[in-house]
Amino acid sequence: MTGRMFAAVVACAMLMAAAPPVAVEGGWLQGGEDNGALIFRGIPFAAPPTEVRRWKAPAAVIPWTGVRDATKPAAACVQNDQGWNREDFISGREDCLTLDIRTPALAGKRPVLVWIHGGSNRAGSPGDMIRSRFGGGEVVLVAIRYRLGIFGFLSHRGLAREAGGASGNYGLMDQIAALAWVQRNIARLGGDPRRVTIAGESAGAQDVGLLLAAPAARSLFAQAVLESGTPGFGLPWRSREQAERIGDQADALLDTGGEVAKLRAASVPALLQADLRLHDEALEADDYMWLRTTIDGAVLSRSPREHLEEGPAKPVIVGSNRLELDLPGGRPHRDAFLARAFGAREAEARAFYRLDQPEPAADPRLGTLDQQIATDVTFRCPAEEMAMIMARKGAPTWRYDFDLSPEGDRTSHAAELGYVFGDLRFAGTLSLSDYWTRFVVAGDPNGTGLPAWPRYTVDTRRHLAFEPTGAIQGSRLREEICRLTDRL
Repeated sequence: MTGRMFAAVVACAMLMAAAPPVAVEGGWLQGGEDNGALIFRGIPFAAPPTEVRRWKAPAAVIPWTGVRDATKPAAACVQNDQGWNREDFISGREDCLTLDIRTPALAGKRPVLVWIHGGSNRAGSPGDMIRSRFGGGEVVLVAIRYRLGIFGFLSHRGLAREAGGASGNYGLMDQIAALAWVQRNIARLGGDPRRVTIAGESAGAQDVGLLLAAPAARSLFAQAVLESGTPGFGLPWRSREQAERIGDQADALLDTGGEVAKLRAASVPALLQADLRLHDEALEADDYMWLRTTIDGAVLSRSPREHLEEGPAKPVIVGSNRLELDLPGGRPHRDAFLARAFGAREAEARAFYRLDQPEPAADPRLGTLDQQIATDVTFRCPAEEMAMIMARKGAPTWRYDFDLSPEGDRTSHAAELGYVFGDLRFAGTLSLSDYWTRFVVAGDPNGTGLPAWPRYTVDTRRHLAFEPTGAIQGSRLREEICRLTDRL
């Protein structure tokens, strides 16, 4: 360190005594303190994906001079306003490839949890996840950002020519780059690079599943948690040719004529508006546009299922909520949704749901018939298939079914987050956070004082249901309908 740099570090430490400065790739960071832990926000893990770097694999971090202030919330990646993501929409920038870290101390070698946020791969951010007290003093928490929507997942013929035949999944490349950064740097922040767990919810869980599949990611983490999301969400895979037809639509909307230079010169607002108008003929609702997984030729050269089956047997927790979301496209799209989901077995599925009878009242826990269909097809059955794939490989696998809400009524999509990363408890003293922490620390969610969580195996297909009355063991969850699907 030069004398000038040392003086800058000392001066910064005197002004902000909350956390000691730390050196990472790119330069020095000054973090802050929060409830006894050290927090570092907005740490770059790659160069800004702007201008000529738009729609390219993430490039190396650009070094900075002086000491970088890592105490302020970082910008989300650019995204359209969906209502629920208003703050992320307002803060959104293309220069967004950063991560946040919470660590009990800079010394030591603690297990690490890397969080990948949800939002349909088109919106969202880690928000204030880094302020969660998850893991107490046992775990280093990392939360990452990645390119979203048209910026993160667009496939295009010109981009494929430029990249030697691959196109799309830049958001997944960002996640892989962030995990590689963690491997190289986390020891300086109190973490153990050999004990990294990746976790996500919704689209973040889908991406966790794709990282389990992706050959380039396999050496970058030890185990995984998938909350309400799996590769493809039960949708058929999108070939690169199919994906590039969506790129053709973008060309037509933006009048770029297939020229990559013109596409890269398009404004952020113009691209966001085009994103809202893109259509996939295989979907009943285009808000699932970036949830249909593309076999891009770089991150994924074959189907995720093939990659998963040949990959290493890493420990996993995988589950879904008793009730997740409404039917994509609403009631008018029910028949088309069922036809796409069950194919030749559609008649059996219709018989299971008794669609030839009058519409029943909503189930107290499973919700309306449309909600049951949507949850089965998009979440519950794909989670079962994911668990089966991992168990067949001999991977230690734990399956769950979540049915809790603070008010005691039906659960909903993402409702489990407050029980994992917040202070919510159930049945008096039980906490999902305790199960998740044990998994991150020991590779097994079971621990002292916790009701036993049996492993899922090919033969037993056991799961643990988190309900108001406690953690209850069960098996073969919704098997009658899930046996009719095979889309993972």
